[in-house]
Amino acid sequence: MQPKKQYETPDLFRSRLDQILNRNHPLFVLANKIDWSFFEKEFGKTYVEDRGRPGKPIRLMVGLHYLKYSFNESDESVLARFLENPYWQYFCGFEYFQHNLPIDSSSLTRFRKRLGESGSEKLLEELIQTAKREGYLKRRDLDKVNIDTTVQEKAIAFPTDARLYYKMREVLVRAAQERGINLRQSYKWLAKRALSKQGRYSHAKQMKRSRKEVRKLKIYLGRVYRDIKRKEPEPDSKLRHLLQLAERLQEQKRDSKHKLYSIHEPDVECISKGKAHKRYEFGNKVGMVTTSKKSWIIGIKAFHNNPYDGHTLRESIEQAERLTGWKIKEAYVDLGYRGHGYDGDTEIHIVNFRTMKRLTRTVKKWFKRRSAIEPVFGHVKSDNRMSKNYLKGIEGDKINAILSGCGFNMRKLLAVFLWPYFILRKLARLLGILEIQALNFQYSLS
Repeated sequence: MQPKKQYETPDLFRSRLDQILNRNHPLFVLANKIDWSFFEKEFGKTYVEDRGRPGKPIRLMVGLHYLKYSFNESDESVLARFLENPYWQYFCGFEYFQHNLPIDSSSLTRFRKRLGESGSEKLLEELIQTAKREGYLKRRDLDKVNIDTTVQEKAIAFPTDARLYYKMREVLVRAAQERGINLRQSYKWLAKRALSKQGRYSHAKQMKRSRKEVRKLKIYLGRVYRDIKRKEPEPDSKLRHLLQLAERLQEQKRDSKHKLYSIHEPDVECISKGKAHKRYEFGNKVGMVTTSKKSWIIGIKAFHNNPYDGHTLRESIEQAERLTGWKIKEAYVDLGYRGHGYDGDTEIHIVNFRTMKRLTRTVKKWFKRRSAIEPVFGHVKSDNRMSKNYLKGIEGDKINAILSGCGFNMRKLLAVFLWPYFILRKLARLLGILEIQALNFQYSLS
């Protein structure tokens, strides 16, 4: 059913939030700058008209996601902070201070599923449009942009053969018990003992003994797999999927392609970016477009199957132009984009410092400015929840990447609105000091 209107009955005995809050606070200012009706018009289409329970107010759900990714909170902690912060409540559309939680944390998960990738882009688009309306993002800022890729890691344990065999056997045994399949043996204690020994032998550098325990774990998994196949010749879709994962895990070798790195996240990929401190990262690749001058994120998109950086260029540029409504004139990329094959209207500059001697001073300046996208990656990962992605599946990867960009842009908007707030506080403090000095001078004369 359509979400109910966010309206509260007037209360003569309670003060409204807009009467007691500081109107110069950045969150108060930003709450009045965002066009909340845009979300009601866009997301109202995803609800049915006259069936079921009314949905939660759209502004509440959108506002909580903005706050969650801006301040790096989980679904549970963003609600806990919401309950004690009147500025957060005003930002989410409430007129009076709330003493009870408006929703359960699971409602945020269901709302993200309703949004999907296209709905998440609407959240990023509105922040970009807000920056445009306020004059902080201008047409000339898109004359030159920076484009690069990074890795969004998934929240999984480091994959080892022993742990994967052990987890896969556990999952199959649990699935068999749920369906009433009487297994010949579950190997619960034998597998637990073998996994413990494997870790100890590996730590002691006794690799021959360690590999022997790994083989035992693989044998236990194979026995459980074949036992289920014999006793359940026509499994349901979920069990069939688990059996396919077990078969894929048993067949993969060291040099296999499209290896399985997680049981509950089978789409995770192993990506090597050449980092000295982190040789391999397990997740997916994310392409980002930022303005070269002010570092606004105008495009961010998750890619799967570990594509070559140059092959992500077209989609990144198209997304940035769709969200901003402006054409990009020039894009600066690193050497990883050589041979990209892009033939659009945007001029692509591949930054190569070996050939910079022949360039003019102005061109050198913009070549050096390409590296400004690197600290943006660092902030998005450390401050906006992209260092570890806890959302499930491929759709979760796409949603988390876009909402992380929303959190970064919202922090920039809050920082812009913070300057007048600090200036007014300093002026008030200065005026107070001057007033005290005048009173002291008047008292001394008398």
